Amino acid sequence: MRPDFYLLSDILTFTDVLAHQSLYAAGQLSEVVSGTNFSTIDWIIVVAYLMISVVIGLLVNRYAKSMAAYIGAGRSVGTWLGIATMTGTELGLVTVMYNAEAGYKGGFASFHIGLIFGIMVLIIGLTGFIVAPLRRERVLTIPEYYEKRYNRTARILGGVILAIAGILNMGVFLSVGSKFLVGITGLNPDAMAVPIVMTVLLVIVLVYTVLGGMISVIITDFVQFVVLSFGVVITTLLAIGELGMDEIVKSVEANMENGFDPVAADSQFGVSYLTFTVMMGLMTCAVWPTMVSRALAMESDTAVKRQYTWSSISFAMRMVIPAFWGICAFVYIHHTVGSADGLMAEYFLDSGEGAKPDGAYAMPVFLGRILPIGLIGIITAAMIAAFMSTHDSYLLCWSSVLVQDVVAPIKGEMSTKDRISYTRVFIVLIGIFVWAWGLFYEGDDLIWDYLAATGAMYFTGAAVVLGGGLYWKRASSAGAIAGLICGASAVLGVEVIRGKINGAIGTQFNHAEFGLCSIGFSILAFVVFSLLIPDNPSPDHSALDADGISDNQLSEQTGD
Repeated sequence: MRPDFYLLSDILTFTDVLAHQSLYAAGQLSEVVSGTNFSTIDWIIVVAYLMISVVIGLLVNRYAKSMAAYIGAGRSVGTWLGIATMTGTELGLVTVMYNAEAGYKGGFASFHIGLIFGIMVLIIGLTGFIVAPLRRERVLTIPEYYEKRYNRTARILGGVILAIAGILNMGVFLSVGSKFLVGITGLNPDAMAVPIVMTVLLVIVLVYTVLGGMISVIITDFVQFVVLSFGVVITTLLAIGELGMDEIVKSVEANMENGFDPVAADSQFGVSYLTFTVMMGLMTCAVWPTMVSRALAMESDTAVKRQYTWSSISFAMRMVIPAFWGICAFVYIHHTVGSADGLMAEYFLDSGEGAKPDGAYAMPVFLGRILPIGLIGIITAAMIAAFMSTHDSYLLCWSSVLVQDVVAPIKGEMSTKDRISYTRVFIVLIGIFVWAWGLFYEGDDLIWDYLAATGAMYFTGAAVVLGGGLYWKRASSAGAIAGLICGASAVLGVEVIRGKINGAIGTQFNHAEFGLCSIGFSILAFVVFSLLIPDNPSPDHSALDADGISDNQLSEQTGD
C-alpha cells in the first residue's frame, strides 16, 4: 500500500478519537443551558464533515511540489472556482459572527457595512485597480512587490507589519468560532466548552492546511461555498417564517434607537464610522492578502476582473444576511422571548455587578432554537466549514509572508523544500498563538471594531505604498518605509490601547477616527519622503501606468 494511505488512516483515526473525546468532555464539563434543538444526529453530521475536510487536505498533498503551487495554486485557477474560493474565504464564521453582532446592536443600520464592501469589490472588478497590475508583476506576496519596486528593507518591514497585523487580526477567530458552536449547541459558556472546541477546531485546520497548502484550501473553499450558500438561504427563510418580516421591522423601530440610520449621532455607528468603512472597504478589497492571493492565483487578468466583479454580489450578501440574522436574534430575545427567560439572562443580561452581556452569542442561540433537528447539524457544519475556510487561508497567508518576505530575504538562498518546511512550521506556531490569544484577550470592543483596527495596521500603509508604487513614478523607498510605519499607527484603535490613550488625554476617539488619522498620516509621509528622498532611477524602479505596464515594458512594446 502507498505510504499516503497509512498517513490518511492514522490522521482519520486521530481526528475521530479527538472529536468524540472532545464532545464527550464538553458534555461532561458543560451543562446544556439553552434548550437547543441540537441532537446526536447533528453531532454526527458535523464530525463527518470535518473528517471529509481532512481527507481532502491529505489527498491533494501530492500536488504541492513547488512554492508557487503551495502558496499560489500554480496560478491556474479559473474564474468560477476563483469566485467560490474568494467568497468562501471571506465568508467565514467570523464574518457571520461580527456582522450578526453588528445587526444585534445596530439594527438595519448595520447593512451599510456589507453594501459598502460589495460596492468596493465591484469597483475593483470593473477597473482592475491594483490587483490586475499586481498580478502581472508575477509575485507571490505583496511585500515581494515592495522589494521589486522599492528595496529589500521595504520588503522586510512590510512583511513584519503584515504578519503582525494579520496574526493579531485572526487572534479572535478561534474564540469567536467556538462561541458560535457553544451557543448553537447549548453548552454552558462558563464551563470548559469554549477551550475544548477551540482546540479541536485548531487541530483539524492545522492538519489539512499544513499538508495541502493553497491547493487544498481552494478545493475546500469551493465545497464550503456551495454548502454554505444553501445553508444561508434556508436559514434566512426559516428566520423570517419564525418571526415575520413585519414584526421584525416594527420591533426594531420600537426597541432600538436609530436602527435604520447609520450616520445618526446616537446610533451604533456614525459619520466617522461610515467614512472609515468606505476607506477600509476599498483598501481591504485591493490589498488584503487573503483576497489578493486569490487574484495572484488566477489564470489571467480578465479572470481576476471577473472574479472581483461577480464576487461583489456575494460579498455584499455575506455581510448583510448575517446582520439580518443578528436583527432577528434581537427581536427574538428582547421581544418574543423576553428578559424573564433564564436562558437570556445566562447569555445576554447582566447577572451581577461588573458582569457584561456578550452579544456574540445572540445569533447562534437564536438559530439553535429555531432550526429543526438534522438541518441544524447541516447549518452548523456549513458554518464550521466557513470558519475553516477562512482560518486555513489566513494561516497559510501569514506563514508564507513570514517565510517569503522576512526569513528568505534575511537568510538568503533557500530551497523550495526549505521554504515549504518553514511555512508549515509557522502555520503551527501561528495556530498555537491564536489559540492562546483567543483564551486570554479581554477587549470590550465589538468583533468588527477589533478586526477593523488590527487590519488597518497593515492595509492603511499597504494601500498607500502599493498604489503609489503602481501608479506614481516618483514614489521612493524612503516614502514607502515612512508610509508603512505611519500606517501601522492604526493599531492604536484597538480598544485596550485606545482606552488608555483616551483616558490619558481626556478624549473619546473611536477606532474609526484613529483609522482615518492613520490613513492621512500614511499618505502625507509617503508623499513627503518620496519627494524629499527620491530613488536613483533604475529599470527595477520604473512605475507602472494605469494599465500596469512599466515605462520600460511600454518602450519595448512600441519600439521607442
